[in-house]
Amino acid sequence: MTNQEKFNRHWKKYPYEGKTFFNRPHWTRRGFMQLAGGVTASFLAQRYSKAQGPVETNSGMQTKNTAQNVIFILLAGAPSHTDTFDLKVVAGTTPTSFAPTTVNGILWPAGLMPKLGAMTNQFALVRSMQSHALVHSLGQTWTQIGRNPAAALGNIAPNIGSVVAIEKEASRTPGQVFPTFLALNSPSGVTQGYFPASYAPFKVVPSNSGVADTTNPDGQTRFNTRYSLMNSLDDNLRINSPYGQPMSDYNDFYISGQQMMYNSTVTQAFSFTTADSERYGNTSTGNACLVATQVLKANQGTRFIQITSNDGWDMHVNIYQQANLPTKGALLDNAVSAMLGDLEAAGLLANTLVVMVGEFGRTVGPLTAAAGRDHLVQQFAFFAGGGTKGGTVIGQTNATGGDTAEYGWSQDRYVYPEDIEATIYSAVGIDWTTVRHDDPLGRGFSYVPTTDPVVYYPINELWGS
Repeated sequence: MTNQEKFNRHWKKYPYEGKTFFNRPHWTRRGFMQLAGGVTASFLAQRYSKAQGPVETNSGMQTKNTAQNVIFILLAGAPSHTDTFDLKVVAGTTPTSFAPTTVNGILWPAGLMPKLGAMTNQFALVRSMQSHALVHSLGQTWTQIGRNPAAALGNIAPNIGSVVAIEKEASRTPGQVFPTFLALNSPSGVTQGYFPASYAPFKVVPSNSGVADTTNPDGQTRFNTRYSLMNSLDDNLRINSPYGQPMSDYNDFYISGQQMMYNSTVTQAFSFTTADSERYGNTSTGNACLVATQVLKANQGTRFIQITSNDGWDMHVNIYQQANLPTKGALLDNAVSAMLGDLEAAGLLANTLVVMVGEFGRTVGPLTAAAGRDHLVQQFAFFAGGGTKGGTVIGQTNATGGDTAEYGWSQDRYVYPEDIEATIYSAVGIDWTTVRHDDPLGRGFSYVPTTDPVVYYPINELWGS
């Protein structure tokens, strides 16, 4: 074979060799989709194969199962524990206006939070808790998902409320139109992670006028006509959609939204009078606590309510200035005491677990040079209702409050956010050892992490056991 013949054969076999980049073969949209379709089909086939096994497995732990509902209050910014729920009197530092008083064996800032001080027999405190991180964004996310946001599954981890929502979906009854997971004053709160969008938090900023856009400017009759027309045009694109889960999620949103429109129960639960707002302190956090109470009274399917207190708890400077801790303390005192009182009066506190926590604590002893307190891992957690034993204090800190002196619970170690998460799950009857096998990474998603050297547990001592 001549060299020319060899060249021609080679050229026929490798026709683009030696050509410039722009003259090489390129992907057409059709070609790409054909390949992508094959890859996607292969991936889905693997996912489908996995789905044939159990979606969930667990260790069969016995849960407390004493609560039907959860109200989770995130004190964003991290309040000073030694000025509030783990009071330490520092000579020459603690303001005399705090009026430290021992109530039911608990040293309490009666001048700062008098209303809560009068009801210490209705809540429990965990004083042996520590955070894992001292960065606000990291700590706040960690608190909401009960795991390290930077860990392998951190990016897909759902909010604790979304886990409650997916587990309690079957308990919803016909006619219940409120979302299972409600988030108040939480525009940046963690959402549903890899779960379907129907388990995302319904985010609302409370207003005395209720939920916006639950009526149409053109009237209910015209709205119903338009809604029917929309369904006739694109039901086939959203119901059992050929475009997958996102379109099905849209359909769920449409249905949920339509059910909440022109609904007197929605109006009653989400709106409020000026008088009631004043009773809760007439603040954004107070209004959120008020709406949370009204929503649970409505019994329309909401099981988990997150309230974010964006009230400025990050007090590095002038912590005792009137606009800072004195004002914020009164704000929390009015809001939470009124909520606990109304839940009790309505017969709901016994089956509603109230949890309140920040992302970490604050430095202790004398103030910093800026007259404030900086970040510290030592912190507190507050529990009420849901069968927990009021007047209980779990753990004790040392004389300054800078570290735990007595752990006060069965695990004989610090309490961590993951333990708070496990406690919430146990309270509402969810096995905290549950592992889901439907995560997109195929790793298995544990409701409470199991890969750390620490094994996390519910704080059963809150129930007196």
